Amino acid sequence: MTEEYAAAVVQKQLDAYNAKDLEALIQTYAPDAEQYALHGGLLAKGRDAMRERFAARFAEPDLHARLLARTVMGNFVTDLELVTRNFPEGVGSMEMLCIYEVADGMIQRASFALGEPRLPA
Repeated sequence: MTEEYAAAVVQKQLDAYNAKDLEALIQTYAPDAEQYALHGGLLAKGRDAMRERFAARFAEPDLHARLLARTVMGNFVTDLELVTRNFPEGVGSMEMLCIYEVADGMIQRASFALGEPRLPA
């Protein structure tokens, strides 16, 4: 698999996320894929658990991830994103570091680190 292909899989995932297309997003992940907090615990394993996590997130009307930077090394893709969210205090944003491992045309493992939420003054 080429680096361009790995990046294309992750871009397809990001596009589906921003379109709030749950099924297209889930299809970018392997059936037994895992999501983790970076250097932390398991967030979800398998498509059913991911579907539940993303469905809750997609309920936010202002949800959107803007790609700030992408680095690709072999089958690993690291994205830095600025994510707009609906927090209890209002609409804000936070940086998010996403590390994806792509194999067999799908995301096998993903780890996420979240920055501090920023709300407008």
